[in-house]
Amino acid sequence: MPLGIISHTDCSAHMMGEFHPEAPARMAAIQDQLVSSGLDFVVRQYDAEPIEKAMLELCHDSEYVDFVFTHSPTEGIFKLDPDTSMSPGTLRAALLAAGAAVDAVDLVMEGEISSAFCATRPPGHHAERNRAMGFCIFNNVAIAAAYAKQKYGLDRIAIVDFDVHHGNGTEDIVLDRQGYLFLSTFQHPFYPFSGTGPTPPHIVNSPLPASADSSVFRHTIEQTWIPELENFRPELLFISAGFDAHWEDEISQVCLEEQDYRWVTDVLKDIADKYSSGRIISVLEGGYALGALGRSVVAHLHGLIGRE
Repeated sequence: MPLGIISHTDCSAHMMGEFHPEAPARMAAIQDQLVSSGLDFVVRQYDAEPIEKAMLELCHDSEYVDFVFTHSPTEGIFKLDPDTSMSPGTLRAALLAAGAAVDAVDLVMEGEISSAFCATRPPGHHAERNRAMGFCIFNNVAIAAAYAKQKYGLDRIAIVDFDVHHGNGTEDIVLDRQGYLFLSTFQHPFYPFSGTGPTPPHIVNSPLPASADSSVFRHTIEQTWIPELENFRPELLFISAGFDAHWEDEISQVCLEEQDYRWVTDVLKDIADKYSSGRIISVLEGGYALGALGRSVVAHLHGLIGRE
């Protein structure tokens, strides 16, 4: 079965200011590399559908959801937090980003595609149950995972996060829920300055020093993620795919390369092939150096397709 890419042009209508790193140009950078790599002829491409408002409450408090809808501006900018703003196109983009992840669940679980990559924005892994944070409004991965549990009755869902920032929002949402395994690598100390306190066994945080390179990253995955995933035997695997740990990305100090994203995707695909019938849903998080973002996504997609 082929790999599916789920996106929508309206995700580029979300604006947070002229110099904000989480910019519409990120979508264009990914699409340009998709075309230049020839992968646009290999994958299936789908337009996302916006998620229904009620489904956001699978992971977010209703009061928070109402607040976002109520404060969606018709002009100008409304700040949800110091780093996260809404423009007139933001609410639709956020509903499409969450909707894409939910669409991916149906496409993968019903066997139309083997795995999916959601090329959407705004990202989601910092969004907690009741607040926006760090460029994120709704937690796309967590919502899709909860939807998969509800609709398909899955007992074991793994969410892995290799963004350079800790997925605090995802941890907040799955912290007291059964049937999840959450694994996160991230630079520490670094925004959002979380991920180092005590956690229950199904939350496994692996902080990386600012000097971390390929060898440190790969050793961490081999020592922490692989044993946990082998023991958990996930029925469905989600990836919060942030590419801001790339050495070209000035937002962080970790020094990964495109090959590292291909390597970790190969590792995760092996796990999915073994336990999840190959089912992987990957959702874009960070990545702000446009050239590195596009190349890293292509490397990731090659991994999702498979070694051959």
